[in-house]
Amino acid sequence: MELHQLVNTLGQDLKHRYGERVHKLTLHGGFSCPNRDGTLGRGGCTFCNVASFSDETAQHQTVSDQLRLRSKEVDRARRYLAYFQAYTSTYGEVARLKALYQQALARENMVGLCVGTRPDCVPEQVLTLLADYRQQGFEVWLELGLQTGHDKTLKRINRGHDVSVYERITQQARALGIKVCTHLIVGLPGEGITDHQTTIDRVVSTGTDGIKLHPLHIVEGSIMAKAWRAGRQSEITLDAYVDSATMMIQRTPPEVVYHRVSASARPPTLLAPSWCENRWLAMTAIANQLDQHGAQGTALGTAFTAR
Repeated sequence: MELHQLVNTLGQDLKHRYGERVHKLTLHGGFSCPNRDGTLGRGGCTFCNVASFSDETAQHQTVSDQLRLRSKEVDRARRYLAYFQAYTSTYGEVARLKALYQQALARENMVGLCVGTRPDCVPEQVLTLLADYRQQGFEVWLELGLQTGHDKTLKRINRGHDVSVYERITQQARALGIKVCTHLIVGLPGEGITDHQTTIDRVVSTGTDGIKLHPLHIVEGSIMAKAWRAGRQSEITLDAYVDSATMMIQRTPPEVVYHRVSASARPPTLLAPSWCENRWLAMTAIANQLDQHGAQGTALGTAFTAR
């Protein structure tokens, strides 16, 4: 079976609700991060080199220019979600955020907005702004980088916040009708499949509308890269990632939408693991395991059924 027959994927969810394919267009709003500029700390999270996940050259282009270029790269899609991905996309004055978001939503065939950020950078004014777009009829996703449900690990990776902050903002956002997508990294230092189970269970008990799973990438320019080169940082194997991701999906309620079940990066930015050069390796293996052992939600007794 294909992945979307076993997992409630964002692509299929959007197609079902809008009647056609909807594509996310990745944008760079020129944002910084409080864990890099000295507000919380410097150097960022130990895994971080955001250049490996977004086009840094885009920060010199206007949002309108980025959207025009991104839409030309997309085949078979006529409707879009604007995705502010790089760094902390709620980290700024509300007036500036509003100007950037408005620029994106003004584009023809734009159905909504996805905003990637940290849970400790979502003040009430930002939630109010996002809720207003929701009330105007736009699809709004607040993508929160939790990474793990363990405070000990968050401290170890220099994240700068704890799980309770995530829980509070998630509940506040959802109470306003804003959809929350929780970002999780599988393979962080000191964690194994039992820790991953605790994380997914805590996320589910808090309540979330979406989940994005990401294998730990060791990338050039990160603090982890130095530890990896010195032999002090291990890398997650493909089999271990597939086992954990499958288990997490099976413990997720069927109505929760998976925005991603794996991710890829390229050398020279990607140092390890090498299997992350091809995201289809993990996606295919996860689909096979789910097909054999049960789809999304089966560990809860309420399996996902493809529409």
